[in-house]
Amino acid sequence: MTSSNGPRLVPTGHALSLFLLVSFLVCIGFGLIAPDRLHMHEAWAPWLPGFEWLTLPGFLIGALGAYLYGWYIAAVFVPLYRFFHRN
Repeated sequence: MTSSNGPRLVPTGHALSLFLLVSFLVCIGFGLIAPDRLHMHEAWAPWLPGFEWLTLPGFLIGALGAYLYGWYIAAVFVPLYRFFHRN
C-alpha cells in the first residue's frame, strides 16, 4: 500500500479473494468435523448460487464464488477508497 495512492487493485483483490476462499474452506471443514453442531455452510448458501452441501459441483461452485466475491469487493472498494482518500 502506498501512502499517496492508497491500496492497489491486484494485491487487494488477491488478498480479499484468498481470505474469503480460506474462510469458505474453514466453514466447510467445521461442518464436516461437527455436522450436528456447526452449520456454518448454511450462511454461504444464500450468497453462492449453485452451492450445495456435500456435493463436488456445489463445493467447486462455492469455492469459485467465494474467490470471485473477493475480486468484486476489491473492484468496488479500491476505487472508492482512492476517491475519498484524495487530498
